[in-house]
Amino acid sequence: MMNVTSTEHGDPCAPVLQELWQYVKAGQEEILVSPYLPASCAFLTHMLLCAPFLALDALGSVCQRVRWWRIAAGSGPPPSLRQWFDCLWRILFKYLTAILPATAMFQSLRSPMLPDLAPSCWQLFVEVLACSLLFDTLYFIWHFSLHRVSWLYRNIHQLHHQHKVPFALAAQDASSTELLSLLLIALISAWVVDCHPLSEALFHLINSWLAVEDHCGYDLPWALHRLLPCLGGAPHHQTHHSLHRGNYAPYFTHWDHLFGTYCA
Repeated sequence: MMNVTSTEHGDPCAPVLQELWQYVKAGQEEILVSPYLPASCAFLTHMLLCAPFLALDALGSVCQRVRWWRIAAGSGPPPSLRQWFDCLWRILFKYLTAILPATAMFQSLRSPMLPDLAPSCWQLFVEVLACSLLFDTLYFIWHFSLHRVSWLYRNIHQLHHQHKVPFALAAQDASSTELLSLLLIALISAWVVDCHPLSEALFHLINSWLAVEDHCGYDLPWALHRLLPCLGGAPHHQTHHSLHRGNYAPYFTHWDHLFGTYCA
């Protein structure tokens, strides 16, 4: 992708982005190029983004309004604290034993060079959007295959479908192979687009948030799918977990509409 810097075309937010990038780079370059950074950030970001939904699940036992927001309100109470901790340890074990070493090996193949200039606002927007669309496409193909090829479903994807009514942390409660495939698809998407490290960081943050929101079990008034109709959101993905078919795209709905796999 063409490298348009933040100093070109009179970009009004150029000084902010450049100052942010210089602040991030200052004394942190060794960390930024570390092959262990993607997996570590993916795990920690996932935990932090899940925290508000842990609070919602706790409030659900005493607040009627929170229970109204639950999509499957009639299917039982919110997940217990024990379910959250059991899920947490399963995910942590898989990250330490499989995800961290495998992604470190992949990252060692990428160039560790960091640019001096920050991206422009336009470059940031285009690169994040391109990464999101590419990830959505690649994962649609992979997810569709996981359901249509019985061997792949039994050995890779079935573990994730133990949650008929998912909760936020369960977005990464899957087999090591599936977790690794998700992270590699995200890294490959950023690599193909050849985006700036700031753009890649924002893409991974948005990607993590959408995964958590899709699995949270709540149809919240401020959810992104209410603001952007092109997104399926939690109701869209919970239908997939209930039916075990359809709605294979992780975030957008256009591929499911095009291939007739959309379930309302």
